[in-house]
Amino acid sequence: MARWGFLFGVILAVWPRLAPADMIDTSGLQPWEACALCHGIDGVSRMAKFPRLAAQPEGYLAKQLQDFRSAHRQNDDNVMMDNAALLSPTQVRIVARYFSEQEAPGPIDSTEATAHAAGGALFNAGRPRENLSACASCHVEGDPAANYPAITAQHPSYIEKQLRDFKEGRRQNDPDGVMQRVAAKLSAQDITAVAAYAGSLPRQKRSQP
Repeated sequence: MARWGFLFGVILAVWPRLAPADMIDTSGLQPWEACALCHGIDGVSRMAKFPRLAAQPEGYLAKQLQDFRSAHRQNDDNVMMDNAALLSPTQVRIVARYFSEQEAPGPIDSTEATAHAAGGALFNAGRPRENLSACASCHVEGDPAANYPAITAQHPSYIEKQLRDFKEGRRQNDPDGVMQRVAAKLSAQDITAVAAYAGSLPRQKRSQP
C-alpha cells in the first residue's frame, strides 16, 4: 500500500502536465487501477477535486461512467469523458463493482467540514414548507435501486460544485431531473452549509442483499 501511495503522489503532482487520456499507457493495469491514479486504490481520494468512490452504490457508479461515455454527463476539461471512453461496457461494470466493495471512508477531518452545523437541519429535515426533502432521505448510504449516491464523507468542495452544476444547468444527468429541482431551491449559503455537514459524517456502507 505504501508503494501505491508513493506512486499516486508522484503522478498527481505532475497530473496537470500529463498528456490526454488516450496517450497514457494503461496496458497491464486492471481497469480500476487506472481510475486509482486520481481516486485512490481504496476509492478514498486525497485531493478534493476527485470524489471519494469507496462504498458508493455499484449501480450509481456504473451509470456515471456510462453517462460520461455517452457525453450525457461532462466535467471540467472532459477528462472523465476521455477516460470513460477507454472502458468497455464490461470494464465499466468491473470498475463500479470494485469501488462499491471498498471500505466506507470516514468523515472529512477539516474545519471546512465541521464549521457549518447549520447544514444539519437542511440535511436531516429539509424544508417541508418549500417541498424540499431532507438530503438524508436518499444520500446517507445511497440508493442502488434509484442510482442515488452517498454524499456522506465526501469532499465538501466536490459536493458544492455538483450542487452548483445542477442549479445552473451544467449537470443534467440526474434521474427525472430531481436534483436540478432540489438545487434550484438552494441558496449559495445553503449549498456551502449542507456540503460541509455531509462531509463531516461517516459513510455507511449499505449491506449487500
